[in-house]
Amino acid sequence: MNITILDDYHDTVRTLGCFSKLAGHDVTIWNDHTKDLETLAARLKDTEALVLIRERTPIRAPLLERLNRLKLISQRSVYPHIDVAACTRRGVIVSSSMHAGQPSYATAELTWGLIIAALRQIPQQMAALKAGKWQTAVGVGLRGRTLGIYGYGRIGSVVAGYGKAFGMQVRVWAREAGLARARADGYSAARSKEAFFEECDVISLHMRLVDATRGIVTAADLARMKPTALIVNTSRAPLIAPGALVDALRAGRPGMAAVDVYEEEPLLDTRHPLLTLDNVVCTPHIGYVERDGYESQFSDIFDQILDYLAGKPTNVVNPEVLESAKI
Repeated sequence: MNITILDDYHDTVRTLGCFSKLAGHDVTIWNDHTKDLETLAARLKDTEALVLIRERTPIRAPLLERLNRLKLISQRSVYPHIDVAACTRRGVIVSSSMHAGQPSYATAELTWGLIIAALRQIPQQMAALKAGKWQTAVGVGLRGRTLGIYGYGRIGSVVAGYGKAFGMQVRVWAREAGLARARADGYSAARSKEAFFEECDVISLHMRLVDATRGIVTAADLARMKPTALIVNTSRAPLIAPGALVDALRAGRPGMAAVDVYEEEPLLDTRHPLLTLDNVVCTPHIGYVERDGYESQFSDIFDQILDYLAGKPTNVVNPEVLESAKI
């Protein structure tokens, strides 16, 4: 089978143990990134199974209409970047394991790396030291402060546990089902959304991006935060209303942010406001970019290809296509 893997930036996939699952197949791996329609159409014209790494490349109808040999898209996690309806019209199966019940420990760990880096000003202190300066500021500790978890799911619950280990008071704001789980785990719910933003010293966002959560953090929410507070986003940039975070940071409420996700990715514009503010720690969407996580992710993805070849597709997002799919 002709299999293409897009956006393997670091040429990592072929070094994974699970890559042996594709032995005997014709596998092409692209290490650069492009969203250019003509380039993608040329690269994928002979592809039968397309492997996507998260949401790095959008797969929309204009591209799909030119991929006459494509039979399967295999990936893991959510799929807002895939035009599922167009795939269905063309008889292309979309398989995506949602890895339910498997927390992304890598993302939770990065969240804590960002929290500590921001509060202790690690990037700024490193830059100062390299410039010949010694101890340029006084950082902020964690113990006894209030950690706010906005969205209590697979990742939020892990981050809450890490906060407890650091001696923080954990407060949660979420839908009622999430609040019930948080209470069952021994954490307190905020009195209201307004109180949540007013009282927490650190707020970490852990929600999926769907219509109901787009822009769920408003400018008014951010304005309620303490001037000493930190907001962390390792989930999705559009959870925060467009432009609201930059404006809030410039206004001084909250006082800091730590960000791993952006409206447009990859973010290569060094003039982007978040990259120019001294009170922001930024990383290039590396929450899930960790070797053990890659092994788990691609093992699922390759298993979906093997299941398809065995005539038993799994984790099918568009099951209505199975009757007409090109198996």
